Amino acid sequence: MPDPMTLRLAAWALLAVVGLTPPGAAAAAAPLDVALLAPQRTDAELALNRVVDALRQGKRATAVRELEALIRREPDFRAAHWLHAQLLSARTGRQGILPAGVDPLAFEELRAELHLRAEAEAALPADGDVPNVVMALAPRHAHLIVVDLNLARLYVLKNDDGRLSLVRHHYAAIGRNGSRKVSEGDLRTPVGVYHVTQWRDGRSLPDLYGSGAFPVDYPNAWDQFKQRTGYGIWLHGVPSGTYTRAPKSSEGCVTMANDDLTALRAYIEVGQTPVVFTDELKWLSSAEAQAQRADWLLRLEDWREAWASVDTERYLDHYHPEFSSPDMTRAQFVAHKRRVNEGKTFIDVEITDLNLWRYPGVDQPMVLVEFTQRYTSNNYASVSQKQQYWRQMADGQWKIFREVGR
Repeated sequence: MPDPMTLRLAAWALLAVVGLTPPGAAAAAAPLDVALLAPQRTDAELALNRVVDALRQGKRATAVRELEALIRREPDFRAAHWLHAQLLSARTGRQGILPAGVDPLAFEELRAELHLRAEAEAALPADGDVPNVVMALAPRHAHLIVVDLNLARLYVLKNDDGRLSLVRHHYAAIGRNGSRKVSEGDLRTPVGVYHVTQWRDGRSLPDLYGSGAFPVDYPNAWDQFKQRTGYGIWLHGVPSGTYTRAPKSSEGCVTMANDDLTALRAYIEVGQTPVVFTDELKWLSSAEAQAQRADWLLRLEDWREAWASVDTERYLDHYHPEFSSPDMTRAQFVAHKRRVNEGKTFIDVEITDLNLWRYPGVDQPMVLVEFTQRYTSNNYASVSQKQQYWRQMADGQWKIFREVGR
């Protein structure tokens, strides 16, 4: 059993440095099963988790040894250096005193990074849990990237015929002023659903971007509708001589250790892989997720069936009073559909490649529905890509607020 002084120092290290529960304070502070989580981490994160596990058990000497080994392997890991220094200074009873010559801002940034890493570990989902931002994902998307902007954490999920499973996650820093980008130069990371547009090798970029970058398609259709400005939102690495950047440090991009970015390449298919930036991430049980998906499949089928039955008024009832498309107001849309449907003897509508997103960062509940639409009638046929933005009204009903072709 560790002596009381060791426990006190370990408790201080966890509370004052990363904000975790001290040893013996709660049953929830159980040792982390590092072996179970190993496939999802880089070696550096595994080592840091072993340090936290040792501190939870009151094994300060073990924690120091693990940190020293980590620093030898990753000499640029500043947060590990900082934690090591704090644990050593605790031996003298001088914990919490800022060393001479240390920048107070840098001190707090390192503290914040360790705190967020610890919070993210405590919030890891149970097996089978899925992010609240996605209710259905088309099979053509082999993987999904979700970035929790609050916890500075990037998650990679594998899509196995609609069943999502967490395969990897790691620390990822965001914009200097936080999330919810609105305008160019606001130093914020956007919130929304995006797609990777290309890979840019680090050898062709300034050192700032590290081993490379994955640009995303900000501003997307919703951002453009909301008249948000700015450009150049990337997932990218960090400069040479750096392991990770502070939690809030970029001009709006999401940054990560070069090793993590390199590992991420195996999961990203340019033009296909969705990337969700959210500051409202929650994890739902499989049962909750299935219930939400079933509800939305019924709602979408009701819209499709109304259109296919050539019941124009029932079809139009699915559209929000403030509906618009890029080229029509609701009144123009209603007049157009009534005129077109007068010449229809039959309509067939098939929906495939369905994505259902519970859209983050909006002032009213909204769901983005994406699909391939195959339309056939007695006098016209087409195949198109469609985005529908459904909003929940005050009475609880969901209506199509915006419709965009892709």
